[in-house]
Amino acid sequence: MAIIITDECINCGACEPECPNNAIYEAADDWKYSDGTSLTGNVILPNGKEVNADEVLEAPNDEVYFIISDKCTECKGFHEEPQCAAVCPVDCCIPDEDVVETEEELLAKKAFMHTEE
Repeated sequence: MAIIITDECINCGACEPECPNNAIYEAADDWKYSDGTSLTGNVILPNGKEVNADEVLEAPNDEVYFIISDKCTECKGFHEEPQCAAVCPVDCCIPDEDVVETEEELLAKKAFMHTEE
């Protein structure tokens, strides 16, 4: 499953640079699927959603840092554990019970976002 950041976040920013998928953004920051990935143009995500990877999207949270679940792989393929949770001083990076994915799905998402050219 993806990781979420709870409203206990103190906006310290420790998590953002640790994310290998660029899935973590500062509160109120606009974001793109192409940020930190090899995605460009119109793509169909592994979950079947069709998106324009270069389109600037509005922040879903303007109070605390947030994680884009479509980009979160729980660091599978990069690290042994989610790095955001490992560095969070207030333990507000937790599994998102609403976005449950298998390890195989997470690894496939990682491969999809970081294709070699």
